[in-house]
Amino acid sequence: MSIRPTPRSVVLERLAYTAAAPLLAAAPNLAPDGPLNVGLLLAGAVGVGGAVAAVAADEGTGRKLMRNSPLVTALAVDITAMTTTGWGIDACLAAGWLACGWLIAPLSRHRRRLAPALAAPTPPPALTAAEPEEFEAESVEEWASPHPDDHPDPFTAGIRSMWERAGLPGRTLVITTDRHDGYDIDCTLLVRALEEGRPISGLTKAQVAAAVGVDETDVHLAPVQRQSDGRQGGPGWLEVRITPEAAARRRKAPTTREWWDDHIATGPIPGSSFVQKVRDEDRKVTHYRAQVPEELGEARVDQHALAAVLKTKYDEGRLFVTTDANQVLVSLWDTSPLAQTFPATRELLTPDKDGRWVTGYLGNGQPARNRVYTDRGAAHGLFVAPSGGGKTQLMALHIAADALFGAVVMLATEAPDEKTLALGEHTARYGVGALYMVRLLRTMAALMEIRGEMLWDDGQIHEWDPTRPGCPYSPFSGYLDEFLSAARHPLYGDEIMDLAENVSVKGRKYAVGIKVAGQSIYVQDGFTQLLCENLRENCIPVVLKVAPKKVNEMFKTLGIAAENIPDPLPRSFSPAEAGRIERVMRGEPEPPADSNTGGAGWIVEGTHPEVLRTLFINFKQSLDPYFPDTITPLTDHEITELDARGLWFDWTQPPRPSEFGDIEDHDEDSDEDRPPTSRGSRADLSSPREAIDAIKRLSNA
Repeated sequence: MSIRPTPRSVVLERLAYTAAAPLLAAAPNLAPDGPLNVGLLLAGAVGVGGAVAAVAADEGTGRKLMRNSPLVTALAVDITAMTTTGWGIDACLAAGWLACGWLIAPLSRHRRRLAPALAAPTPPPALTAAEPEEFEAESVEEWASPHPDDHPDPFTAGIRSMWERAGLPGRTLVITTDRHDGYDIDCTLLVRALEEGRPISGLTKAQVAAAVGVDETDVHLAPVQRQSDGRQGGPGWLEVRITPEAAARRRKAPTTREWWDDHIATGPIPGSSFVQKVRDEDRKVTHYRAQVPEELGEARVDQHALAAVLKTKYDEGRLFVTTDANQVLVSLWDTSPLAQTFPATRELLTPDKDGRWVTGYLGNGQPARNRVYTDRGAAHGLFVAPSGGGKTQLMALHIAADALFGAVVMLATEAPDEKTLALGEHTARYGVGALYMVRLLRTMAALMEIRGEMLWDDGQIHEWDPTRPGCPYSPFSGYLDEFLSAARHPLYGDEIMDLAENVSVKGRKYAVGIKVAGQSIYVQDGFTQLLCENLRENCIPVVLKVAPKKVNEMFKTLGIAAENIPDPLPRSFSPAEAGRIERVMRGEPEPPADSNTGGAGWIVEGTHPEVLRTLFINFKQSLDPYFPDTITPLTDHEITELDARGLWFDWTQPPRPSEFGDIEDHDEDSDEDRPPTSRGSRADLSSPREAIDAIKRLSNA
C-alpha cells in the first residue's frame, strides 16, 4: 500500500503557521503597540471583514469562512494575549492555533476548483417572450455576409467563405472568381475595396496566401484596367492570381517560355522575353529568339552565365549569340561548328555579282563572306595568323576567288613551302624571297601609272569600276606572304614597305589590290600605321588563332572598340572526355588534347568581330577543281610598258646591273668611314657580292 505524498501547497502552508505561531505569542507581550503587533491586528481585522462578507454571500459561504478562519482565530489569540498576564496561556493558545492550522490547512484544501464538471451541461435558462426576437435579430446581424448576394457557384462561395474567415484581407471583397482551365484550384480573383470608392492599400501576397492556404510565391497581384462589362477599374480593384498547381507543374515540366522567364530573363539576358524556339535537325542546332523592350536599347548578354544555364561551357564553342538592336538570337549547337570541316568548292569561291564569295562559316551557321572589290575600287587583303593557324589555307581561298573573278594573280613569299608552291602553279607569277617581292611591288606601282593612262572603250580615262563596261585591263591582286619578314630585309626591306604603302593608298583606283599575309600587324613589329589603316579600310580582315594575351592589342590595332573586343578562342573545340575522376583514381594518363582550332578565328567586316571557321582546301589533292581552267595574264600593252621600264623579266634572277642603283667605288678607308646606309642608299647594290660586302662594312662599323 503506497502512501500518497503531501501536496506542496499544504507543506508550504504548514511552514507558514510554524513561523507565525511564535510571533503570535510574543508580539502582544513584548510590544503591544509595536509595528509587528499592529500588523497582526490589521491582518485579523481583514479576516473578520472577509468572514462577514462570506456570511452575506449567496454561495460559497462555508469555503470562504474556512479560508478566512486563520486570520480571525489569530486575531482572537492576539487580543487574548494582550488582556492576560504571563506567557503560559499565550503560548498555549498559539500552539493550539498552530495545531489547527497543521491539521485543517484551510488555505490549501479549500481552494476554488476551475476544472469543468463531468456532468452534462446545464441547459440554458428559459428565455422570456421578448428575448427570442432580440437574440434572433442580433444573430442575423452578426453573421450577415458582406459579399454581394449574387447566388455564387460553390467554388466562388468557398473562396468567399475562406476570405471572410481570414477577416477580409486588406479590407477587400471577392467579387468574381475565374477557374483556370485544366486545374482544380488555380484561379483568378477580382477583388474590390470593402468601402466603395476607396483604394486598396493593405492587401499583400502573404495575406492572400494565408487566407486560401497556399505558398506566398503562388500568389500574384496585378492592377485592373477598366473592364469590358463597364465595371470600374483603377486602385479600388485588384486582380489576384492564385496558381499553386501551375507553379508545381512549372517546376517539374516548364514550357520553353516559362523556362526562359525563370532562368534567362532574370539573369543572363535581363528583361528579355521569349519569342520562338526553332530546331534545325539538318544542321544540329537549336535557335532561341527573344527580345527586350525597346526602351532598354540593345540587349545585354552575359554569355558565361548563359552557357551555364544551357548546360554547356563558354569555351566549348557550342554557344553563339547574335544581337540586332533589341532582338536576340541564341544558337546552341549539338557540337561546335568551329570543330567541323567545311570543304571548299568552286561554287562557294566564285564571286557573285557584288563581288562577294564565301570564306567560311560563322559560329551561328551563317556564311562568312569576303569580297574581291569594294564600292571604292579594288579590295585589298589582310590575313593574320601564327604559324599553323591556317594562314596559307586562307590565302589559297582568296587566290582562288580572285582567279575565278578573272583577276591577274601574282604571289611572292619570303620563304618557300609546299603549299605556296602548289598555289604558284595557278598564278601568273610566283617567286620566293625579298628580292622577288620588291620586284613584284615595283611592277604593281608601275601598273598604277600605266593603267592611269589607258583609254577605255569610250575613249576616256576612268577610275576602275567593275560595273562600268569597256575596261581595257583586268583586276590585279598581288599576294605577299610573310610580309613582315621580307620588310625587315636589310637591303630591300625599306623599299618593300614604302611600295606597299603606296599601293595600299592608290591601287584601288586602278584595280590593283595588295594582299598582305603575316603573323603580326603591330607597328612595333615593323608594320606601319598608314599601311594598316589603308588595308583595314579597303578589305575585310581575317584574324586566325591569336594567342589569348594578344587578342586585345590585335583588335585595338584594327580599330575595334574596347567593348566589342571578343574573348580569346579555346585551345580546342572538342568537349573534354568524360571520366577524368576515374582516370585519376586509376592513375591513368589524360587523353591527348585535340588541337582543332586551325582555320578558326574572326572576320572583321564591321565594328563587331565575328567568329568563323574558314573553308578547307585539301592540298594533298590536285587544286585544279578550285581554279579556272586558264590563268589570266596582263595585257600586251601592260607587258610592253613594263618591259620598257625594265620591270618585265625573270624575277628569280640575281639583281641586275643598275636595277637598284650603282655603288660608287671608294677606297677601303672611305668605305669604312661611311656611316650606316639610309633607306635610299641601302638599295644601291648590283650584285650579291656587293650586298655581302656592304653587310660586312656595316658589321665593322
